[in-house]
Amino acid sequence: MAMLNNSNPTTQSQSIQIQAQLPQQILVPIKAQDSNFPNRTTVAGQTARRVFQILFYLYLFLVSVLVIFLVIYGLVSDAHTHHFHPQKWYPPLLASTACAGIVGFTWQRITARHSTRVVRLAFWLSPLLTCAMGIMFICIGTAVSLAVGVIALVSALIQSLYGCWASPRFEYGTRILSVSIAFPPNKTQGLTLYSILIGILYCCFLVAGIGGARAIENRTKLSPFFIFLILLSLGWTMQFLKNAIYVTISRVKYMAFSGGIDMDTRIAFCDTIKHLTGCVSIGSILVPIIVLFRGFARATSLVGGDTDEFMFSCVSCYTGIASLLVIRGNRWGLVHVGVYNKGFVQASSDTWEMFNRVGLVELIDLDLTGVFCFLSGVGTGAICSLVGGIWSLVTHKSYATEVSIYAFLIGYFMCRLAIAWAQACVAAYYVAYAENPQSTHFDSTIPVRLEQLNRSQALQIFGANNFS
Repeated sequence: MAMLNNSNPTTQSQSIQIQAQLPQQILVPIKAQDSNFPNRTTVAGQTARRVFQILFYLYLFLVSVLVIFLVIYGLVSDAHTHHFHPQKWYPPLLASTACAGIVGFTWQRITARHSTRVVRLAFWLSPLLTCAMGIMFICIGTAVSLAVGVIALVSALIQSLYGCWASPRFEYGTRILSVSIAFPPNKTQGLTLYSILIGILYCCFLVAGIGGARAIENRTKLSPFFIFLILLSLGWTMQFLKNAIYVTISRVKYMAFSGGIDMDTRIAFCDTIKHLTGCVSIGSILVPIIVLFRGFARATSLVGGDTDEFMFSCVSCYTGIASLLVIRGNRWGLVHVGVYNKGFVQASSDTWEMFNRVGLVELIDLDLTGVFCFLSGVGTGAICSLVGGIWSLVTHKSYATEVSIYAFLIGYFMCRLAIAWAQACVAAYYVAYAENPQSTHFDSTIPVRLEQLNRSQALQIFGANNFS
């Protein structure tokens, strides 16, 4: 916990001296410590930002109205039918939500204190917990639970195989994570705790809405549609909270990496909520969609290879579209959103162009930080699913499948929210390095890794030429 409260204070004279030694392009974001930081968004970007800001607040209002309506209507309906048992449906799901908050906060604390071990630990625990969750779903015995259980077991196998394939990158992944989060911004622990508490309250609110929809399923055929809308709301809002923390922490860490300047986290967070809500909302929608499409394109490319079968004729098309999309929307651009107050698409394009210019694209593609965060979320989701599922199996077996699925989703998003600050630190490190690779604020972590990748490529080319 102590690491989360550490900071790297510099005196005013030292800050002035550091700024005087930095290139002009590094001085620009340092001025952004003011809450009135300059606006570098195009007219189209400003319009999109404003529209999405209004849409996000309108969406929150509409979801709140929907949930309150479902809760009230469900209570009135259940008083007459008694086919729904809230005393057996709510407790395991609410307990899983609380478990998600506790596990998420504990995991981010472990990440801060034992950054040299958590990457390997996540790659070990996630497949095991996913396998245990799959076995639980199979034990439930329904058709839906059997299908979900098989998917979970296959996922556990894929995670294990991927862990074996990615094991040569563990050392660098551990190193870049340790260097990036060595000195977390001040008040990181408090910001993370508050975000988790907000996430818990919001999840409990949505759980009440799902329960209300379940209570009226005998009165309307729209009950599954209402539940689907609530789950979409869960995903977008939790992504928004995660990315708000991401933008805030990455801005503060960028200041430290680029110029050794300490920025108040509270000011950065207030700026994010006041000025960047629209950009964060856009990023919260686009980034998950682009990541899924890019993953599908990569999987298709691996399966299709260079064969000429008709079913794989569009592999190059998928790959080209995915490459274009990732340029226009990527999580690294969120750093420039916070630092330079750019629009999300503009920030993503500028950041990716900068990575191309300094030769970091391959290194970014091979970075394990995103995979570590994903596996951490999957592991936490599996724990919450086991808690809710086992509880429901004991009290009311017919609720076990749905409760376990909802608990998994809540656990996944809560963990991603809890460790968003660590992922933001790594992103800030890469972006700050790409802008000024010669800065003395960076060690040899990235240059050494780039040299290793170049040497590996040279050996592959040499071996291919000899073989031919």
